[in-house]
Amino acid sequence: MSKQLLLGDEAIAQAAIDAGLSGVYAYPGTPSTEITEYIQQSRTATERSIHSRWSTNEKTAMEAALGMSFAGKRAMVCMKHVGMNVAADCFINSGMTGVKGGLIVVAADDPGMHSSQNEQDSRFYGDFALVPIFEPSNQQEAYDMAYSGFEFSEKYGEPVLMRIVTRLAHSRAGVESKPQQPQNKMTFSEDPRQFILLPGIARKRYKMLIAKQEELVKASEESPYNIYTDGPDKTLGIIACGIGYNYLMENYPDGCKHPVLKIGQYPLPKKQLERMIEACDEILVLEDGQPFVEQLMKGYLSQGIRIKGRLDGTLSRDGELNPDTVARALGKENRSVFAVPSLVEMRPPALCEGCGHRDMYTALTEVLRSEYPLHKVFSDIGCYTLGAGAPFNAIDSCVDMGASITMAKGAADAGLFPSVAVIGDSTFTHSGMTGLLDCVNENTNVIIVISDNETTAMTGGQDSAGTGKIEAICIGLGVDPTHIRMVVPLKKNYEEMKQIIHEEIKYQGVSVIIPRRECVQTLSRKKKSK
Repeated sequence: MSKQLLLGDEAIAQAAIDAGLSGVYAYPGTPSTEITEYIQQSRTATERSIHSRWSTNEKTAMEAALGMSFAGKRAMVCMKHVGMNVAADCFINSGMTGVKGGLIVVAADDPGMHSSQNEQDSRFYGDFALVPIFEPSNQQEAYDMAYSGFEFSEKYGEPVLMRIVTRLAHSRAGVESKPQQPQNKMTFSEDPRQFILLPGIARKRYKMLIAKQEELVKASEESPYNIYTDGPDKTLGIIACGIGYNYLMENYPDGCKHPVLKIGQYPLPKKQLERMIEACDEILVLEDGQPFVEQLMKGYLSQGIRIKGRLDGTLSRDGELNPDTVARALGKENRSVFAVPSLVEMRPPALCEGCGHRDMYTALTEVLRSEYPLHKVFSDIGCYTLGAGAPFNAIDSCVDMGASITMAKGAADAGLFPSVAVIGDSTFTHSGMTGLLDCVNENTNVIIVISDNETTAMTGGQDSAGTGKIEAICIGLGVDPTHIRMVVPLKKNYEEMKQIIHEEIKYQGVSVIIPRRECVQTLSRKKKSK
């Protein structure tokens, strides 16, 4: 047993390795990326031949992990919260199929939207799928939950959703590790039809899943992560979920005078909740994210007792928790310890100097603004989303991965001309290809710019699934090869870039323009490593 200083992400990764992991599947997404990177860089993982290559998107990752579980091996799939939307089809159904080898699905939520387009709370997905949820309050718990989570998954025959938040994922603490376990041998389900969700089988599997809920509630009631601590002042009871428990304890370093229920495992522990409701005059729910527990409390356990939290305004409905917001909810003096000092000037993010996206936007906007005042540019999620800011102010939308192409198509169908999509190479292979196929099938009059920097740059320069394949994919999807145009986005090539854009706007059909130049950050790292 050893102690290491680890990020929350790294603690989960090390625990999975120690617990006999056979494969991790993921698409890069902050704040989850470091889990897979840690395993990729682990000597032990290499020696054990643990699979750790990046997947094309979260859906393929989830399905591959379920496939490894099907074969009796322990697997983990990692994503940020919006990735759960992409993986949801398989994830929801995995609750019905159940698992063979232990399967942990890590969802890294981003309250406060530090690098995301929403604040969704992945606990709702776990509740929807009727699968157990773990939510650690610190790095050691993150390790312990991941380490024991595979065995828990195998015991109950269900995937486990492990929900973490940005502050836990990206902060460090000392973590004690446990003995390394061997990987599972390949085995298969005794029920050969377990994973075949034809309606007749699915109906039986769903009844089995519902019947299992009582067992899962009992497991939560007996869980070491759900702790009821009594207190003398019962005017208030406090439910503290995940990292919210840490923020509560920072306000009560000598112990809290109120009864406290710390929750780290779901379904909700009914006995402990009933005990608090019977004992306390009102209840405050502290949860970093959306009012998941608060809504459940109001729904079937309130019994007329007042529940305070995000819904009634005691805490803000949006943004992160921190010790100061918790202090205010408790009626304590707000010290504002965590406010940003006024001497620090807030600066919006910007594209790197020398980035190929800069040259692409400069040429594109010059053509569109000078000749097509009614143009619209539908962008996507990646570094190039920063084209929304100064000095470019170049894009009109950014909604979800891959939406640039399909929104451009819909706008073109509505009569917009020119309708332009800007998407990156990794996002294109993640979820843009199907949109392009729709365009090809209807010969939609759109210009699609695939700005190719040959990496997944926004999350740190991971491999891109499309590197070296973009033109072949476009041709395979049916784009006319004469209207697949590649250019190197550099100042010396501005006139060529503008000419290509002019020509493709005039073409009545599907045009693909590929400005290709390696990301300046990955190029710099390569040069330093030589």
